[in-house]
Parts: sequence; C-alpha cells; structure tokens
Amino acid sequence: MEIRKPTIVLVHGAFAESASWNGVIERLQAKGVHAVAVANPLRSLAGDAQYVRDVIASIDGPVVLVGHSYGGLVITEAASRNEQVVGLVYASAFAPETGESAFSLSATAPGSTLGESLAVYPVATGGNEFAIRIDAFHEQFAADAPEAQAALMAATQRPVTEAALTDGLPTDRPAWKDIPSWHVFGDQDHNIPVAVFRAGAERAGSRGTTEVAGASHAISVSQPDAVVATIAAAGRAYVEGRSETVGASAQ
Repeated sequence: MEIRKPTIVLVHGAFAESASWNGVIERLQAKGVHAVAVANPLRSLAGDAQYVRDVIASIDGPVVLVGHSYGGLVITEAASRNEQVVGLVYASAFAPETGESAFSLSATAPGSTLGESLAVYPVATGGNEFAIRIDAFHEQFAADAPEAQAALMAATQRPVTEAALTDGLPTDRPAWKDIPSWHVFGDQDHNIPVAVFRAGAERAGSRGTTEVAGASHAISVSQPDAVVATIAAAGRAYVEGRSETVGASAQ
C-alpha cells in the first residue's frame, strides 16, 4: 500500500504575502512535494483561520500546515480538531495558548523593535491597520536578505489589522496539543523576541527545533533551506508513522 505524502500548506504572517514562500516552494517542488501558499487575509484571527480551513478542505489527503509569524496563531486555530492536518511547522511563528494574541505574546520577552517601525492607517470599516515603514523594512523585517529583495518585499507587504494582532486564540484546544510540531527560527529576529519562539517550542513539545544563527524574521525568504529541512522532517515523520501502522496491520 502506497503512503500518500502530505500536501504542504504555507500560511504567511503580517507584513508578508504568499510569494514570501517562493524559495521554499521551489525547493519542495524539486523534491516532488506538492505545496500551496495561502493568501492570508490578515483581517481577523477567526476569519483568517476559517479561510485556511477552507483551503485545507479543498485538498485531497493529509496536510502539513506551516505558519510564519502571526500565521502561527492562524494555523493553531485552523488545525484545532482537524484530523486532516498531520503536522505543524512554526517558522519564526507564535505557538499560542487559548486566549493569547500576537501582541500579548510579543510582550512576554524584551527585544522587539517592531512598534517603532510601524505606520498606522485607519480602516474604512473601523479600527486601524499596520504596515512597516518602507525606510525601516529591510533592517526590521529582513536584515539578512539582499537589499533589492527586501525592497520588493517592502513594496508588496500585506498590512494587518490591529484587530487581528490583538485577537486572542479562540479555540479551547490549541492544535499543537494534539498534532506534532516542529519549530524553526532565527536568533536575530527584530519583530518577535527569540525567547518567545524558544518558549513556544518547549511548551508545544517540539519534535525538532532549529535555531538559525544570524537569521532575521523573514526566515522563509533568507533561509529557505532551513525551513524546507524542518518541513521535510514533519512530512517524513508522518510517512514513517503511517508505514509502521500499515506494516503492523498487515502482520
């Protein structure tokens, strides 16, 4: 019996967009792995997670769900009690408990300089949204990426609403409590303190944690090999686990 490889579903976070996964997708495709990058709306945590659930439901077969930054909250909500999701990868991402938000988690350790780099705009439907100032984007978000690449990222960034960043995780059963997780992040992240990533990985019982020296917040762009290796570990664990199950049932 052939074991189906999981589809990799990639969820970007605030101030990024789906093309931020291009380097990761290129490497996965070269390995024969199917991947889908979701256009995360960045409007509200519950709404964003529902959209990701809809994408997952459109896929035939198991899924490894990957989140970057705020996308970690989204995948934690979207995968809650979702049997189709067989692995979680947190790439420079929050791994929240019930009720925790991006804002509240960022404040649990010192070191973030994001607040001083933001521009704030009113939203016609109410509230505000945030973007990183163009002049601050390279150093703040993607310091280890080439300047020209960071300039493109700054111009194409997706603003995020204040509501999305302050929404607490709705589910009473965060997905990492039931689904194995892997974590990869850099030690030079200016958006989210590295201590937040370390604590999240430990709390989630990480099956594998990779801390990349010198890596910025934009780890999927600047360090795609490290991200792909982490995703591959998640996919391999599922396939090996299924193979053992099938082998045992055949005896």
